[in-house]
Amino acid sequence: MLGVTDLGTYVLGTVAIILLPGPNSMYVLSTAASNGVRRGYQAACGVFLGDTILMIASAAGVASLLRAFPPVFLALKYAGAAYLAYLGLKMLFARPAAAPAEEAEPAVDRPFRRAFTISLMNPKAILFFISFFIQFVDPAYAHPAVTFTVLGAIVQLFSFLYLTALIFTGDRLAAVFRRRRRLARAGASAIGVLFLGFSLRLATASL
Repeated sequence: MLGVTDLGTYVLGTVAIILLPGPNSMYVLSTAASNGVRRGYQAACGVFLGDTILMIASAAGVASLLRAFPPVFLALKYAGAAYLAYLGLKMLFARPAAAPAEEAEPAVDRPFRRAFTISLMNPKAILFFISFFIQFVDPAYAHPAVTFTVLGAIVQLFSFLYLTALIFTGDRLAAVFRRRRRLARAGASAIGVLFLGFSLRLATASL
């Protein structure tokens, strides 16, 4: 169908991959838990845009360029790892007190920007997209761009459903956190530690 081979296997694989914990999903969850549903969806939109750009880049052959020029891959990899470490430390040592009213408005677009950066600054994702997608593309199909669009749309659909579940889970947690400051602090610290782990994993990953 539209150049996609073995659609059922692709869907099952996509669901399994999306359900694996990663910096994108954890950031969306923590944003919703800290700032509510609206900010959670802002972060999710950043993830959608970043992943879309990575999928387009993968389809355009950027993954092959990264393989051909390892120093470029390493620069992107370490920049992404450093950014994840920065966010992790910020979450780990942040105070749980609410932001002042005058700071609330300028912070509205930060979840989008941060989630977009987290998604985009991950060269391993480019390599993953191209290695995963290519297995389900019919080389005889005359319009490969259509095939990549269908595959990408499936990924984004399941990503949307999963992130939506995380957002409303985070919003429920927010009500608990408002009553229990120590629990809120422990949750933020746990997410911070996870981000430091993501940073270390990315920094030590091989091409």
